[in-house]
Order: sequence, then structure tokens, then C-alpha cells
Amino acid sequence: MSTILKWAGNKTAIIPELLKHLPTGPRLVEPFAGSCAVMMATEYPHYLVADINPDLINLYRTITEDCENFILRAKAVFESFCLAENYYRVREAFNYDHEINTFHRAVYFLYLNRHSYRGLCRYNQRGGFNVPFGNYKKPYFPENEIRAFAEKAKRATFICASFDETLNMLQPGDVIYCDPPYDGTFNGYHTAGFTDDDQYHLASILVRRSSEGHPVIVSNSDTSLIRSLYRSFIRHNITAPRSMGVKAGDGKSAPEIIAVSKFASWAGFDPASGPDRTVVHGV
Repeated sequence: MSTILKWAGNKTAIIPELLKHLPTGPRLVEPFAGSCAVMMATEYPHYLVADINPDLINLYRTITEDCENFILRAKAVFESFCLAENYYRVREAFNYDHEINTFHRAVYFLYLNRHSYRGLCRYNQRGGFNVPFGNYKKPYFPENEIRAFAEKAKRATFICASFDETLNMLQPGDVIYCDPPYDGTFNGYHTAGFTDDDQYHLASILVRRSSEGHPVIVSNSDTSLIRSLYRSFIRHNITAPRSMGVKAGDGKSAPEIIAVSKFASWAGFDPASGPDRTVVHGV
């Protein structure tokens, strides 16, 4: 099952490896919602799914609350607005028409995502969605994915919150999976971006939460900064497909790390292969 959205950093391609490191628990907490690929691929009793991007959370809440009406309206927009000039009209309304209600804003967000260049989600400093038209012949309408998402979302709570706010809401037994904007790659999916200071702040919280007994699993780039920040975790090196943030001539893959707290390793899988086991995907 693919995801509703086209999304930079979508975890679908590495789900088989990621699942090895996610222990059981009563609830999975994701402070970086993204495409919700991990939620869709797992079977936790409950989910707390958060993101700082209000458009993303609004889409997920709207589908959860009114799935069939959303499909009806979104499909009509896909069928009626297929040209470049239509795309820019929708983008203009999305950015500047403050009379648009949350339901239609969710419809427009899906439309923009599926029609924009490479499915990027990018905002300028004023908060305007600024990705150009993708010029696709027939953008895919994810009807089956929307229905599957609405069914799984019955177990989930969606909140618009920062990662530190989300991680302050932990309950005993929660499993934490973090997929932040990767170090050294595109991170403008929200106006504020994601800086090195944010990487440091996130890691410090996760190290503390791990010491309190929460299983913590983190995906990120394989860089010296990330290796240093998660040096107390067990690191699993993978080569993952990537279409952005890869230098010309480097192909369509890049080294990444799945960093796993030692508590998670005890609870969920056999860490006997050591801290730097290498698994290759997509090459």
C-alpha cells in the first residue's frame, strides 16, 4: 500500500528493515508525521501522530472525519483542474484566500501535492506554498489509499505540534519513532525549516526519554553529526533510495542510519549483530 501523499523522505522503501527495529507497545508516537507510511505499515493499538505543518495535520484530520465526502470533492478537483493555469489558480487560493474552510483547504493540499513538481511540500518565508507545477499527464488519485488511511486512523490522534511538545505528551509504554528532516538534505517543508540546533535539541530529548525506559527509534542521514548525536544508540547502516539531496553522479541512493536505543533493542529485536550492521536496500 502506497501513501496518500508524495513525500520527500517517504519511508515506504525501507519499511521491511525499519519494522525489524520497532518493538511492540500500546502506542506508537511519531512527532514527524510525514506521509504516515510507518503508521500504515504497523499494527499498534494506538497512535499519536504529530507534525508542525498545519496543512498536513488538517488533511489527516479531514480524511478521518469525513472520508467519503473528501474523496468525492477531491476527485472532482483532480478531474476539473488538470492544466498548469488551473494549478496556479488553486495555489493562489490556497495561499491567499482566507475564506477557504479547513475541508476545502485539505482538498487543495492533496491536489497541490499530487500535481506539484516531484510532490514537494515547500513554503516560502511568508508561509506560502511555492512549489511549481509538475506537468504530469495524469496525476494519480489515491482513492484506495485514502480509504485505507481512514480505517487505520480510527486508532490515531493527530495533533499540530512541535516535536518537543509532542514528546512531552508521552505515556508509560509508548514507543517513539522519529523521522525528522534529514541532516544535510531538503528541510523546507515548513516555513521555519530544521536546523542543526533542532537536530541537537531533538537528540537530547530522545536520549533522555530513552534513559527513562521508552524505546526510541530514529531515522536520519549517515553523517558525522548524526553519528555523534546518537553515539549511545545502536546504529544500523542502510543504503536507501533517495531522489533529493543526492549529488549528481551519485545515483539514486544515499547512506542512512536507523538509530535504536538500547532499551528498544532489548524489547524488540536481537542486537547481536552489533552497532554498525550494514543492510543495503534499493541498489
